[in-house]
Amino acid sequence: MTDSIGFLLNDTARLYRRTLDGMLRDLGMTSLQWRTVARLNREPGMRQSELADLLEVEPITLSRMIDRLADSGMVCRKPDPNDRRAWNLYLTDKTDGLIRQLEAEARRVEDHAFAGLSQDERHVLAGLVERVRANLSRKEAVDA
Repeated sequence: MTDSIGFLLNDTARLYRRTLDGMLRDLGMTSLQWRTVARLNREPGMRQSELADLLEVEPITLSRMIDRLADSGMVCRKPDPNDRRAWNLYLTDKTDGLIRQLEAEARRVEDHAFAGLSQDERHVLAGLVERVRANLSRKEAVDA
């Protein structure tokens, strides 16, 4: 059924992601790079393995992408003081301006997506979607 809530959520997420990907492409970044930079901005020093789990990508995929970000001077790896086998990831000062620019562009995409909705409607929508996400995040929800 094409008008089910699940279909609408999925199709809306696809269109939103496509719009964001276009914005990122114009700025020379991939979606995975932006998600990585955004996560490390919120949680500096995260282990590479933890980051791969959070981003739901294979560790080797993330490792290669981190290599590219490190080569461009945006990310540095530091040994984990508690585990000699692990690396902690940090953003460098080179990302400061980029993060501000990407956040501004992401807000522009969000404003476009939610045009015509009042702040109250946006707040209600966010609360409803958050509840759906929480339901789906519970382990007992549906066997995947």
